[in-house]
Order: sequence, then C-alpha cells, then structure tokens
Amino acid sequence: MAADILEQDRLVTLATEIVIAYVTRNHVQAAELPGLLRNVHAGLLTLSSGSVAPPEERRTLTAAEIRRSIQPEGLISFEDGKAYKTLRRHLARLGLTPEAYRAKWGLPVDYPMTASDYSAQRSQLARDLGLGKSRSAAPEAPSSAADEGSTDRDGQFADAEPSATQEPPPEPKRVDLGDAFQEEITREPFDEDGAEP
Repeated sequence: MAADILEQDRLVTLATEIVIAYVTRNHVQAAELPGLLRNVHAGLLTLSSGSVAPPEERRTLTAAEIRRSIQPEGLISFEDGKAYKTLRRHLARLGLTPEAYRAKWGLPVDYPMTASDYSAQRSQLARDLGLGKSRSAAPEAPSSAADEGSTDRDGQFADAEPSATQEPPPEPKRVDLGDAFQEEITREPFDEDGAEP
C-alpha cells in the first residue's frame, strides 16, 4: 500500500516536470493545462503498469481526400486539419520531416509542401528583384538617362563610347603647393623688387 502511494507520488512529480518542460518551450493556453497534465499522467500510469495499448492505426487516405487537401491558397494538414501556405514549418513543430509526413499518411512522393499561389507569389517577387539572372547579362530595359538623351558638359552623349580616333581629354595639371610655397620663401630678391643686394 505504501509502495503504491510512493509510486503515485513519483508519477505525479514526473508528469509535472514533463509538463513544465513542455510549457517552457511551447505556447499552451491556461485552460488546456489541466487536460495536458491529466494526459501525461495517464500515459505514465499506462507505461508503468506494463499494459501498453496497441498503437492507433491510421486510416488510409483516398485519392479524393489527397486532391482536396491541395488547394491553390493553402495545403490542408492531415495532422490538425488546418490550411497552411507551407507545411514545412508546421511539420517541424510536430517533429516531422516532409518525407516522414508523406510516409505516415501514405502520400505520394511528389505531394507538395508549398501552396501553388504562395509559390507563384514568391517566384514573382524573386523575378522582380532580379534574382536568378547572371550578373554579366545586360539589362533588358535601357536606362532612363539614355532615354532622355543626356549629355555631359562637352556636349557629347554620356553613354557614347569614345571612338578609336578620338583622344581622351587631357588631365588637368596638378600643382604641388608645398613646392610653390618653398620656392616663394627661398627666392632671391631682384633689382626690380626695389631691394638692395
């Protein structure tokens, strides 16, 4: 009798620790906590008694159910019956991979994990951003500066390349101010300066 009480206390403590660990990592409503604690305790009690219930058998999905689960705006999850734009994150929260999900429910290997509308939206966004194009490819549309016929200060078109006969403009002469300053200080006076030698 005392052993049964100690066993019950141990199971309650263990169930409480399991629920606390689960709740720290997952969002659970306050109203769901008592039911969660009861289910965990019942599971531990079943495991400790040695009488394990046979595993629940999953029903086989029909082809019509599989087709109905694939909708353009979202995929219906067979785990909870809700629609998702992409199933990958939902399955990761449940601890499943796409392959394990397909195997669990008997889905074909080409069963999509992303809704077609969402996939098309992301694809269009990538095209608008220019992703997938090689960097060396010339832009398809001419730039707005070429459309306006912009010219540089010399009157030549800014986009026109210089011809082989045309020389590049000369570089401006650079004056080193340090040398000019030094020259000014060390200069010898001349007769025109009005100074006597």
